[in-house]
Amino acid sequence: MSFRLQPAPPSRPNRCQLFGPGSRPALFEKMAASGADVVNLDLEDSVAPSDKDSARTNVIAAISDVDWGNKTLSVRINGLDTPYWYRDVVDLLEQAGERLDQIMIPKVGCGADIYAVDALVTAIEAAKSRSKRIDFEVIIESAAGINHVQEIAAASPRMVAMSLGAADFAASMGMQTTGIGGTQANYYMLHEGQKHWSDPWHWAQTAIVAACRTHGVLPVDGPFGDFSDDDGFRAQARRSATLGMVGKWAIHPKQIAIANEVFTPSDEQVAEAREILAAMEAAKAKGEGATVYKGRLVDIASIKQAEVIVRQSELIAGQ
Repeated sequence: MSFRLQPAPPSRPNRCQLFGPGSRPALFEKMAASGADVVNLDLEDSVAPSDKDSARTNVIAAISDVDWGNKTLSVRINGLDTPYWYRDVVDLLEQAGERLDQIMIPKVGCGADIYAVDALVTAIEAAKSRSKRIDFEVIIESAAGINHVQEIAAASPRMVAMSLGAADFAASMGMQTTGIGGTQANYYMLHEGQKHWSDPWHWAQTAIVAACRTHGVLPVDGPFGDFSDDDGFRAQARRSATLGMVGKWAIHPKQIAIANEVFTPSDEQVAEAREILAAMEAAKAKGEGATVYKGRLVDIASIKQAEVIVRQSELIAGQ
């Protein structure tokens, strides 16, 4: 272990992040009543340029007017390359109530992008005497973003989560696909005449997980565009969970239950993790640093793996 210990990420459920356009306030109550842990009210891609101002007004009103329960409430602002983002930040923090938890910053390319938003947010919080600090979640959606992912993860103490935005990321990388997440038809290996599809997002997800875990930030998988493909969504979510991501976006309500299912440790997983911890406690009592559990070696590293599962289960159970 390095002398500089890996910081713990924020302690909050983040299995599913449900998105809804700020231009459709009729959806807000349904989003608040959903099973998603995080609600993202969107001012960016799902809102037409002509609706930006009215969507912002809708979202500001809903932050105070809607009962969001114990959900994390987030607003995705417009990108820093647009003329909308500064007004999003100013109006949200000057006019919206204290219920807002987080701002999601899209298309982040470097740490300076975070610095710019942080400076504006900090000034408004001070000027308006806001009592609750606004957190940041960012979306990695470009070649620059993935290239500077470590810098971005460490850019501000407000950073709590980071997601992969597959569609814009693919465009920035020049990838020959129009798919959003999941396996892609032409991304396969051929062995003895049989096609074997691998995951073209795997390397980017791994880079995001490593950066997030290094700096105490929650790594989150982004959208899966084909909401008619439940099996594809579930498979993508399982791969992401295996890599260390804590949750996934839902762009349609039907994806919420699948995300919650995948990112909630099963009873069997939790029971096995507790048994491993008990086996290691018994081994330590005998002065041993390792033992055998169900025919396989478990040691101190196994304790850390088991503790992750148990902590996640307890966090979800206690929400």
